[in-house]
Amino acid sequence: MDIGRALRATRRSKVALVGSGGKTTALFALARSLEGPVIVTNSAHLGRHQASLADRHVVVRSLEEVDTVFSSLGKGVTLITGIEQGNGRLIGPSPTLLERICYHAERLHLPVIIEADGSRMRPLKAPAEHEPPIPEWVDMVVVVCGLSGVGKPLSDVTVFRPEIFGQRTGLAMGQPVTSSTLIKYLLHPQGGLKNIPGNARRIVLLNQWDECAFEDQTMLLQNLFCLHQAYDSIVLGNVIRGGLDAVIAVHEPVAGIVLAAGASQRLGVPKQLLPWKGKPLVRKVAETALEAHLSPVIVVVGALVEPIQQALVNLPVQIVVNSRWQEGVSTSVICGLETLPINTGAAFFLLSDQPYLSTDLIHALRERHAYTLAPIVAPFVKGQRANPVLFDRVTFPALSQLQGDVGGRAIFGQFPVLPLEWADERILLDIDQPVDWDQVQKMERKRYGSAG
Repeated sequence: MDIGRALRATRRSKVALVGSGGKTTALFALARSLEGPVIVTNSAHLGRHQASLADRHVVVRSLEEVDTVFSSLGKGVTLITGIEQGNGRLIGPSPTLLERICYHAERLHLPVIIEADGSRMRPLKAPAEHEPPIPEWVDMVVVVCGLSGVGKPLSDVTVFRPEIFGQRTGLAMGQPVTSSTLIKYLLHPQGGLKNIPGNARRIVLLNQWDECAFEDQTMLLQNLFCLHQAYDSIVLGNVIRGGLDAVIAVHEPVAGIVLAAGASQRLGVPKQLLPWKGKPLVRKVAETALEAHLSPVIVVVGALVEPIQQALVNLPVQIVVNSRWQEGVSTSVICGLETLPINTGAAFFLLSDQPYLSTDLIHALRERHAYTLAPIVAPFVKGQRANPVLFDRVTFPALSQLQGDVGGRAIFGQFPVLPLEWADERILLDIDQPVDWDQVQKMERKRYGSAG
């Protein structure tokens, strides 16, 4: 996918790129991915030769000159910088001029993309005391890392300002920069997180992904959940290739919303509390969601509150009471959505009566979404749709408009559904009537010689 879609950039985005290893290339690739006029500028030095990547380059020295730029703005990418220094570098407009650029862009609904760091063409870097100069009005910061530097010795050939990088990570000069070292740098408040405005989305772009050794790729993937403690999104790709395949995958926080508000009238007993391998069924579903690293895991209750709370005791889940549960499933869907953190990239709606839910299935659906950012990803068994279904954040407004006793299936006609073929037919089972529970128990007796 292209980088604009991967970053979820819009016509109102104010984006700063910092770091190294493809930052300027990523900046102009992002600009080209957004239709209509786009403003590119810099708060740090920009190479004079890089100005040719824009359709139009304007040097500004005063507020009046900024106003003139926006009074006759052309199509495409307009680069606005300060004057050129003798060393072939373009200085950034002053903070006052950047504020004026932001004002006009906001007024005209134009995106602004800022090069806010310099790296002297090194794959990796550490910021000096004065870096990176990120304006407070920026709403998205992309920290770029060139993975071609991973596995190389810490030196001024691989890392810009290697001494500072070593201080932040505990790495000595000449020692190899490992994937673990890079993660430590990205999580350091004076490293990758330095000077990011409090309200800005934080994104890591792990560039040159295909130039990284397999074992380093594996280590980075295993630590994605660690990075999500500080970043809203981790993007894997190689922007130098450009085009539609510049980004390989996008990893964002994915939530699990367990729908457990019903009264189980057709079954006659609370299905959420049915015993399953020594635990209430709702607890098994919540534990599976936690084991699959869904975060947060939200359990929506209604008809039964205290018994389900007791069933979930000591689990790190968030219990939400739906006082309107009798109006139908849609009210539980909306309750769950309203509880999600703002940085949630997607959400699963998990049924509390699906005993054969597995972490393997959740991981497979999540991976399919990461490589496509498809609006809806659903498992299919021999052509029949099953649960759980993953919904991308683009579907949340439509889900929030649901009414009555309908769930996410009601919006399938509004968004394309990406199927994931799954061999385990047991995921088609849920427990609505006594015959369903009898069937599940018979299956378990046949498989293990005892009841579930």
